[in-house]
Amino acid sequence: MTRLFAGTQWDRPPTCEVCGELEEQCRCPPPPRQYADPATQTARIAVEKRKGGKRVTVVRGLAAAENNLPELLTQLKNHCGAGGTVKEDELEIQGDQAAAVRRILEQLGYKVKG
Repeated sequence: MTRLFAGTQWDRPPTCEVCGELEEQCRCPPPPRQYADPATQTARIAVEKRKGGKRVTVVRGLAAAENNLPELLTQLKNHCGAGGTVKEDELEIQGDQAAAVRRILEQLGYKVKG
């Protein structure tokens, strides 16, 4: 019985492009992720009221696949001196921090609306 892809490149197990080992046995570090240029993205800032009357600054419009959202959140939290979290593709900073968030995002090169 012959296999459908016998003798073609799909018949062979995949190998690493760097060391030539089988992918399962390769110990090469993964390539660094490439993120989109901040100048091509627009962040939308909004201040929302949550239950109990607490305010939260929300940053939307930055895709997780194109940005390192946890690192960006850490920078924003350190700059604002407040807590925060990443929820899906949104960054949430505790309190009404819209002016400070706008300032740091513009310094990082993002276009900002809101």
